[in-house]
Amino acid sequence: MRLTIATPLSLVVEADDVEHVRAEDETGAFGILKNHADFLTVLTTSVVTWRDTKGAEHYTAVRGGTLRVSGGTDISIATREAVLGTDLRRLQEDVLVKFRQEAEEEKAAGADAERLYLAALRQISNIVRGERGHGMPPRLEPDQLDGAAS
Repeated sequence: MRLTIATPLSLVVEADDVEHVRAEDETGAFGILKNHADFLTVLTTSVVTWRDTKGAEHYTAVRGGTLRVSGGTDISIATREAVLGTDLRRLQEDVLVKFRQEAEEEKAAGADAERLYLAALRQISNIVRGERGHGMPPRLEPDQLDGAAS
């Protein structure tokens, strides 16, 4: 089988001698062998492992992404970030903790941005309805505009 793992900036893995792939989505871990049915899933932040035809194990930590199996022999993973490793324990302890922490920080930043967006919409709504919010200048009527410019 052929395995490709890519990020937006680089091709991380390109292996043509793959016998088995193990990955993880929201439903849990799963394996892929030759002649697997076509398949598409969203990966969680996890470690993708694969065994080559010589029996050697390989590991890559991925920060989410999508995995696609096509034609029973081509497996491609597109992910935001990937780190190759030779030591599974180190990948799990260091890299996955980092990936998960960054994901939580991004989630919190997204929630903060959403709150700011909603507050801005409320202010715009108040202005459109003619209500003054805190720190807003008084509303000028059209006949007052000529006097305000002088």
